[in-house]
Amino acid sequence: MAPWLPLPFVFFITFSATITTPASSLPAFFPRAAYQSLIKKVETPKPKIPFKTHYFPQTLDHFTFRPTSSKIFYQKYLINSRYWYKGAPIFVYTGNEGDIEWFAANTGFMLDIAPKFKALLVFIEHRFYGESLPFGKDSYQSAKTLGYLNSQQALADFAVLIRSLKQNLSSEASPVVVFGGSYGGMLAAWFRLKYPHIAIGALASSAPILQFDKITPWSSFYDAVSQDFKDVSWNCYEVIKGSWAELEAMSTEKEALAELSKAFRTCKSLHSTASARDWLWTAFVYTAMVNYPTEANFLKPLPAYPVQQMCKIIDKFPSEATKLSRTFAAASLYYNYSRAENCFEIEHEVDPHGLHGWDWQTCTEMVMPMTCSKESMFPPSGFDYEEFAEQCQMKYGVLPRPHWITTEFGGERMKKVLKRFGSNIIFSNGMQDPWSRGGVLKNISASIIALVTEKGAHHVDFRAATKGDPDWLIEQRRQEVEIIQNWLNEYYADLRHA
Repeated sequence: MAPWLPLPFVFFITFSATITTPASSLPAFFPRAAYQSLIKKVETPKPKIPFKTHYFPQTLDHFTFRPTSSKIFYQKYLINSRYWYKGAPIFVYTGNEGDIEWFAANTGFMLDIAPKFKALLVFIEHRFYGESLPFGKDSYQSAKTLGYLNSQQALADFAVLIRSLKQNLSSEASPVVVFGGSYGGMLAAWFRLKYPHIAIGALASSAPILQFDKITPWSSFYDAVSQDFKDVSWNCYEVIKGSWAELEAMSTEKEALAELSKAFRTCKSLHSTASARDWLWTAFVYTAMVNYPTEANFLKPLPAYPVQQMCKIIDKFPSEATKLSRTFAAASLYYNYSRAENCFEIEHEVDPHGLHGWDWQTCTEMVMPMTCSKESMFPPSGFDYEEFAEQCQMKYGVLPRPHWITTEFGGERMKKVLKRFGSNIIFSNGMQDPWSRGGVLKNISASIIALVTEKGAHHVDFRAATKGDPDWLIEQRRQEVEIIQNWLNEYYADLRHA
């Protein structure tokens, strides 16, 4: 079967690409990249959030001095100054791959703690996402424009904007703490390492900074997704695992597409059984990522502990029901928990959050190989770098640099390296989040702390507090606040004695 190259997890989700080597196996794909080649960008209502919108005249290229380098584009950022006064802390969210309003609406933790710290809240949009398009509608035209989309330029954007903001506020002494989730969490951690003179600390939630090269086993992500379902119900895991063979068997039948279109209640007739496969795959992967303990609407509206609810649906079916019918019913929870959909746009999904730039990033620097082991509930698959590189070359005319991130930011022997020169970083992870396997899960030093929860999902600690939050989540946030308070106490003590 021809390999399928995905585009962008959000971070929030978030993010790279995988390719299969055996022609007979189904391809694994990178989460947050669901059938991206078929996705349409649509205008959606902006969430109502208590922020004022600003635009900063940002430099196109921070690292060269060519005539075109100084071209200006307008970078969007959001501010909430309700509790802030001059000299008080500035909390900055390092935006990831999507509209910045989306991340602000789903990072209520920062709003919750702003009164305690009297903090100014700033959410900075990542270049080439949302409205921060350096070349306007032509930003995605070719590698000539997309060449300015990378993590190093994004970090420099944040640094320049933060420095300018502090100058304009006449508050140069205000300490800055950066926050980020998923890819944004990676950026927050890297920002602290690259710009320690600008940020005194970083809270990096669900940040898979060790997902590169061979630092983390390539099968870990999908093994973790599978474990989430297995922990709820062995039968649920076995049904999903067996459904792919049923789907593949259907692909040889003459009326397969008509049958699938009817069974999957598609709005339009399917053109490929692969579309149905990807639709199911996406639902299970994303549901594992956002297996939150309370109702939420991050990627989709979902109930509390949606993995458990999916497995309940599968387990209630009579034994004579096909595995495929059961997995369809479970996946429908992800796509239609609100029961607002009469049919499913399986081959024409929309991109409401503007994630489409991630495909370029996975084809250049964010190369995170993923495979499916025999223990996974997904069909076994491998990663073939040559095929992956060939597809990137065909699409963009560029080749990936699979070792660039670990060269630029480190990765190998990260614990020993950070122990000697790093400080003031919190790495928070929940073990039900499949991205946690590529995160920092143990303390590195007295000031580089790993906060790990057994039942946590993808940057769940960043969500707004609710009455239904479990004790372990309340305690995790309490620890984060306490650590940040200690950073600030040390900073202000140093300032007084300077």
